[in-house]
Amino acid sequence: MSSKRHSILPPAPSGPKPPVHFSSSITIADSAVLTGTHSIAIHGESVVHPRARLDSLAGRITVGRRCVVHERATLGAVGVSGRVAESGAAVTLADYVTVEVGAAVEAGDTVIGEGTVVGVGAKVGAGAVIGKHCTLTPHTEIAAGEVLPDYTVVYSNGMRRTDKRGMAELKNKGLARQIDVLRRIIPSNPGKFA
Repeated sequence: MSSKRHSILPPAPSGPKPPVHFSSSITIADSAVLTGTHSIAIHGESVVHPRARLDSLAGRITVGRRCVVHERATLGAVGVSGRVAESGAAVTLADYVTVEVGAAVEAGDTVIGEGTVVGVGAKVGAGAVIGKHCTLTPHTEIAAGEVLPDYTVVYSNGMRRTDKRGMAELKNKGLARQIDVLRRIIPSNPGKFA
């Protein structure tokens, strides 16, 4: 009998191993799931939490600098409509993007702008273009192909407002501090995915 704790979650399914292009300064948990046939690029100082899923079956995934992809978040999911990009570009996250726990960003030329926060359990449809420094509150849904202007805050009930607080630079500094802490507490093994 082993004294090691076992996860109560079922084992994560695995698929084909995608070609990866990692910066030397990323932090990626050993239990993150990377599958697909297109390339996955993760740029400097980004963090991928345990159980995060990056699925490049529909097209490539690009994660910018200083991004955080939390547990059970999915990048590159194929939506209910089955719509995917014809050009092979699945998902692009600009710099300083946070994709929180359980959020899903569907494949299909989907772009998440710099400094945007995709809240807990939020869903971004295929082909959506989210502007810079937007906030999608928990369980928000952005329709496939929708274009969201910069600095937009979207609430769960569909209401929207423009964020005029001017906090973008301060939020980026806070995210950089959070990344410094995460790099110390998440065991990283990028070589596993090469």
